[in-house]
Amino acid sequence: MMHDNCEICRRIQMIKDGTNPYFVAELSTGYVVIGDNQHFKGYTLFLCKQHETELHFLPRDFKEQFLHEMSLVAEAVYDAFHAEKMNYELLGNGDTHVHWHLFPRREGDTTTPGPVWWLDRNVMFSDDNRPTPEELDEMKQTLKATLTKVLAADAEAAN
Repeated sequence: MMHDNCEICRRIQMIKDGTNPYFVAELSTGYVVIGDNQHFKGYTLFLCKQHETELHFLPRDFKEQFLHEMSLVAEAVYDAFHAEKMNYELLGNGDTHVHWHLFPRREGDTTTPGPVWWLDRNVMFSDDNRPTPEELDEMKQTLKATLTKVLAADAEAAN
């Protein structure tokens, strides 16, 4: 169900309508999308299918599956974009709908080591960091292929 004034719900509706150019994959609890800005190449979000404002409001089984799937998406991001370290963030101060920010990090990606949010917002969200349609397509294909491998390995390990 889409909630009024929720940007995440709006983006999920775009996925359902086939109009979200950043969409990569649908999992049982959420949607994988490439971030609009790519200062941290490979920046990906995992959007929860349920509109909740807090992780602990999700039903237990769903929450556990959501966390598990998020970790698999993060693994795929790590592998696909050759991260040295991953940053995982579930903030909700701007968009309260539960969603994960998955940042692949590399040495020297910021002038001062620390959280991504220490970077000047004008730099982080600069239009210069938006991928071209060709770059976006390549990133989506790379992530989708890697995610498929990670999900298969996870399914095999569960059996």
